[in-house]
Amino acid sequence: MKDRLGALKAVQSEEEHEDVAAAMEASQSQFMEEFFEQVEEIRGSIDLIASNVEEVKKKHSAILSNPVNDPKTKEELDELMAEIKKTANKVRGKLKLIENSIEHDESGGMTSADLRIRKTQQATLSRKFVEVMTDYNKTQTDYRERCKGRIQRQLDIAGKKVGDEDLEEMIESGNPGVFTQGIITDTQQAKQTLADIEARHNDIMRLESSIRELHDMFMDMAMLVESQGEMVDRIEYNVEHAKEFVDRAVADTKKAVQYQSKARRKKIFCLIVAIVLLALLIGGIILYFVMNFAVMPHGLPEVNEGHESSSSVSRNETNDVNSSRHQINKTLNKTPKN
Repeated sequence: MKDRLGALKAVQSEEEHEDVAAAMEASQSQFMEEFFEQVEEIRGSIDLIASNVEEVKKKHSAILSNPVNDPKTKEELDELMAEIKKTANKVRGKLKLIENSIEHDESGGMTSADLRIRKTQQATLSRKFVEVMTDYNKTQTDYRERCKGRIQRQLDIAGKKVGDEDLEEMIESGNPGVFTQGIITDTQQAKQTLADIEARHNDIMRLESSIRELHDMFMDMAMLVESQGEMVDRIEYNVEHAKEFVDRAVADTKKAVQYQSKARRKKIFCLIVAIVLLALLIGGIILYFVMNFAVMPHGLPEVNEGHESSSSVSRNETNDVNSSRHQINKTLNKTPKN
């Protein structure tokens, strides 16, 4: 009874263990499902930033190509920049949460395949995010240089010669009044030139403010990607080599199929040759027996003739003996009896 009770407890304990393992597996599976949903959401946000950056480039070109100030285009540009900033902050926050979760699991000694997948995804998304933000930062810097060049040309038109270093100091001062000193604005053209200079200067000020706002976030993510660079490069290296191995395996498989096909053809050829040789051998044997049996009937008469000759000789000898015996008997009969 005790043994049966112990066995029942062991079975119950094993079932409980299996239930716990199944529950943990289901929980982990659900966690990874939610993680991949989050990854897709982050990837979508990064793609949205990239799309908005392209729109910003178009707005920059439209503003610089327009000889007059266009408030509507600038308003649309400001909205795009605000949207990029908002989305970038959301992406950064989500990537940081994933990073903290990974660090927490690593500190607990976890080394599962799921953890490696999460690290790879986080590193890939971080690199993509930094690439998009680098493009955005370059777009802003290029626009600043183009605005600066536009101010330089307008000052030249107004008759005010300013060197590159002096112009940079005037821009950094943040005071648009420095551009109007010494410029006569008694003509409409002069007033338009001055308005354009002030507009470009304001654009530069907004750009620098935007760049400063994103600088800390950009540097934080750039440092993260740099620290993960070795791991990402190793992943890319393994992926590239895996592709090479797959291609090589496909090529080897094709060669093996070709060799197998050639070997099969050789086997078929050898089999045909063997069948032909066997057929020739059997044909030769059959022909041999046919020829021998065809010759034997012609030899039989000779044998019979010999047999008949022997019989005739025997009969002649018998007759001679009988004749001799008959002569002896006749002689005996003629002799007188005493």
